[in-house]
Amino acid sequence: MSELSPRQRLLVLAVCCSALFLVSLDNTALNTALPAIQHDFGTSTAGLQWTVDAYLVVLSSLLLLAGSAGDRMGRRRVFRAGLALFTTASLLCSLAPTLGWLIAFRALQAVGGCMLTPVAMAIITNVFTDRRERARAIGVWSAVQGVTLAVGPLLGGLLVDTAGWRWIFLINLPVGILALALTGKLPESRAPHPRRLDAAGQLLVIVLLATTVYAVIQGPATGWTSAQVLACAITAAVALPALIAAELAQREPLIELRFFRQVPFTASALSAVCAFAALSGFLFLTALELQDARGLDAWQAGLHLLPMAVMTIVCPPLAGHLTATRGPHLPLMLSGAATTLAGLLALLGAQRHAPLLLACYLLFGVGFGLVNAPITHTAVSGMPRAQAGVASAITTTSRQIGSALGVAVIGATLPATSHAASTFDHASRPAWWIITGCGITIAALATLTRRHARQSTTTRHGTEEGRLPGWSPAPGPASRASQSTTVS
Repeated sequence: MSELSPRQRLLVLAVCCSALFLVSLDNTALNTALPAIQHDFGTSTAGLQWTVDAYLVVLSSLLLLAGSAGDRMGRRRVFRAGLALFTTASLLCSLAPTLGWLIAFRALQAVGGCMLTPVAMAIITNVFTDRRERARAIGVWSAVQGVTLAVGPLLGGLLVDTAGWRWIFLINLPVGILALALTGKLPESRAPHPRRLDAAGQLLVIVLLATTVYAVIQGPATGWTSAQVLACAITAAVALPALIAAELAQREPLIELRFFRQVPFTASALSAVCAFAALSGFLFLTALELQDARGLDAWQAGLHLLPMAVMTIVCPPLAGHLTATRGPHLPLMLSGAATTLAGLLALLGAQRHAPLLLACYLLFGVGFGLVNAPITHTAVSGMPRAQAGVASAITTTSRQIGSALGVAVIGATLPATSHAASTFDHASRPAWWIITGCGITIAALATLTRRHARQSTTTRHGTEEGRLPGWSPAPGPASRASQSTTVS
C-alpha cells in the first residue's frame, strides 16, 4: 500500500467514522422509538426485545468472522459490502409492514453492521502507522461513539415525535450513500497470513447465542416449561461444551480459548459482558419507564437521559488517563461503584423524585464512561503483541454478547404490556437489581485482577516482555495469522 498524504488519511478516518456513526446512532436512537413501535404493531415486551436483540445476536455471532473475512478478501471490499447492505436494510426497516418483517430486516442490518466496525478499525490501523497518529485516530473513533450515545436518544425522540419512528432508519440513507460513494478513496489491504475459516466454531456460536437469547426472551411469554423454551435451553446446554471441544481441536480457532487461562483477560471479558448488559438493559428499561409508565414524549425521554449521555463523553478521557498513570484497577473500581450506586438509587425510589432520577442517570453514565479503556487495556496488555488483535476482537464480541443478554434478561423481568408508574416501579425492581449486580461484579473482578497482578509480579520478572507467565502459543500458522487481525 502506497503512503497516503495527511489529507487522504483524514478522509479515510472520516469514512470509517461515518460507518461507526451509522451503527451506533441507529442502535441508541432505536431505544426511544420502542414504545411507538409497540403502539403501532400492538406487540408485547418480548416483541420489543426481539427488535433489539435480532440485531445484537447476529452482530455478536458474526463479528469475528467478518474481521477474518476482511483480512482474507480485502478490507475495503468487505467494508463496502457491509455499508451497502446496512444502508439497504435500513430502508427496508423503515418500510416494514409488520413486527416480524422489522425483526427480519434488523437481522439483515446486523449482517451489514458486523462488516463495518471491526473492518473499519483494521483499515484505520493499517493507514495510521505512526503510533501517535494512530492514537489520535482511535481517540476520534472513540469520541464518535460517545457523541452518538449522547445525541442518539435525543435525536431519536425528536424524530419519533415529529416524523415517526420509521425516520430513525431513514436518516441512515444519506449518510450511508455518501460514505459508500467515498469508499473508493479507501486503500485496499489484506492480511499476509489470514486465518482459516472455522465453520464448526462459527455455527456453534450462532446456535449457542440464538438459543440462549430465545429461551430467556420467550420464557416469561410462553412459560419456562414450554416445549420450544426447553428445546432451546437444552440445545444451548449442548452447544456450549461442543463449542469448547471444537475450538480446542482447531489449529486456527474462531475463539482463542487459551486466552481464558489468563485471569486478567477472563476478567476483562466478563467485565465487558456485565458493563454492556447493564447499558443495553438500562436503555431498554428507561425507554419503557419514561414513556409508557411516566407518559413522557419521546424527546422528553431523550432529554432525561442527557446527564447519562454527557458522562459517556466526559469520562472516557479520564478513564484513559487513570489507566495510563494508575493502572486499570482504579477506573474499574470507580465504574463498578458508580453503576452500583445508580442501581441502588433506583431501588430506593429515585424514579419518584426528579433530582434523584437525574443523579441516578448521571451515575450510570459515569459508570459506563469509565469502563471501556481499562477493559481494553487489561485484555491486551498481558498478551504477546502478535496476539493483541485477536484478544481485542474477543473483548469486542464480549461487549455485543453482553448487550444481547442485557436486553433479554432485563426485558424478561418487565411486564408484558405497559403499566401505570406505581405498578411499573415495583415490576422494574428485579431489573434494577440486575444492573446493581453488574456494577458489583465489575468492582469484584477489578479487585480479583489487582490481586492476581500483585501475586504475579515476582513471577513475571525474567519472562519475555509482553507475555504472561505460562503463555505458550501453539506453533504453526495460527500464531502468524493472529498478527493481522485487528479489531477495536
